[in-house]
Amino acid sequence: MKADIHPDYHVIEVKMTDGSTVEMRSTWGAEGDTLTLDVDPTSHPAWTGGGHRLLDSGGRVSKFKKKYAGLGF
Repeated sequence: MKADIHPDYHVIEVKMTDGSTVEMRSTWGAEGDTLTLDVDPTSHPAWTGGGHRLLDSGGRVSKFKKKYAGLGF
């Protein structure tokens, strides 16, 4: 590997949406900086299993549902 081409890898604090903090290593910011998250695994529906609704006004989802209406989608 080439020398001096990699970014600095250091310890930062990551602040979750619920206020808790986690210490991890990253190339973001500088040593000791705090990264505040807007979305994290404790609040995102993909990880929490929350329901989602498809909002579509005549786009791809509507075309798909119309095309395959007889199959029970």
